Amino acid sequence: MEPGSPSTTGGGGGGGGGAGAGVNGKYGAMSPGSSIQGYTGLAGNGRRPRLLLMGQRRSGKSSISSVVFHKMSPTETLFLESTTRIQKDPIHSFMDFQVWDFPGQLNFLDPTFDFDHIFGELGALIWVIDAQDEYLDPLSRLHATIIAIQRSYPAINIEVFIHKVDGLSDEYKLDTQRDIMQRTQDELSDNGLDNVQVSYHLTSIYDHSIFEAFSKVIQKLIPQLETLENLLNVLCSNSGIEKAFLFDVMSKIYIATDSSPVDVQSYEICSDYIDVIVDVSEIYGYDRKQPAEITDAAHPVVPGAEDEEEQTAEASSIIRLQNGMVLYLREINKYLALICLMRKEGIEKKGLVDFNVQVFQNALQRVFEVGR
Repeated sequence: MEPGSPSTTGGGGGGGGGAGAGVNGKYGAMSPGSSIQGYTGLAGNGRRPRLLLMGQRRSGKSSISSVVFHKMSPTETLFLESTTRIQKDPIHSFMDFQVWDFPGQLNFLDPTFDFDHIFGELGALIWVIDAQDEYLDPLSRLHATIIAIQRSYPAINIEVFIHKVDGLSDEYKLDTQRDIMQRTQDELSDNGLDNVQVSYHLTSIYDHSIFEAFSKVIQKLIPQLETLENLLNVLCSNSGIEKAFLFDVMSKIYIATDSSPVDVQSYEICSDYIDVIVDVSEIYGYDRKQPAEITDAAHPVVPGAEDEEEQTAEASSIIRLQNGMVLYLREINKYLALICLMRKEGIEKKGLVDFNVQVFQNALQRVFEVGR
């Protein structure tokens, strides 16, 4: 899909309230009050979840971290040196967390390592396997790690990235994945661990698969994911939106989407849209007040009722695609952006869409505030 005539505006839904409420048709305006009843906010327990990247040497762990969280070009990762010590990388975004890159040559199960310090506050273990290399030894280390973790920390999410699958045939990729899954299941069963949940992802830094895999990893660390999905479902059903993603702009990870199936092409075009907006904002962007500086979080702004001189307009953009679809972007806050894919008939009622997105934004703000 190739983008056609793009239009970018500096304001979001400030002027859409009256228009949205008066639109007659298939879709309707969302109620500012009813849209958030019964929802609980993000848990504010003070913990900073930790993602631990493990695997054999030269499996691509440092490259993954650099591409996803530091916007390094995949071709530049060819010059990265092998990791010789634990790299602790704090990530400050919509949710603060840490990414630990563990050297492949270290045996962290050795008694000289503090096992509880490494795994005690772990949100997810990400084991990276090089699909283009011999993986029986890394797989045996993975099995030993899972068995050790299950004794003390059975709630840790275990994610296996079958990495460097670019250039491999689809048949070979699926055969490799099936082999790894079967060997892991057999080994865990032999050790009496039949109910361990292990997720597998085919990944490459040369396409969007690594971002989609990390999206699924991060979503498991958000206890109120169901709340966010319900809000997006309500937004889509009331606005004629076919697919909606809530993106972390910095990493291009989507933290939530509506309940309809994720189409790879839709995700890719939305992810590329993020790159376009970031590139434009680096040229024309400017520092603005944060929402916390503008309004009392306990009293969200009602669309159309704010003082225009004090209200900072959120960035928004619309791109019309040549296949008749429309991409709609709306800035939610400093870190998050809502990207919606809809038919051109839906955007004809832009006032309604703007109003409903503003209601969604206010509800989302209250969800985050409850979790603090």
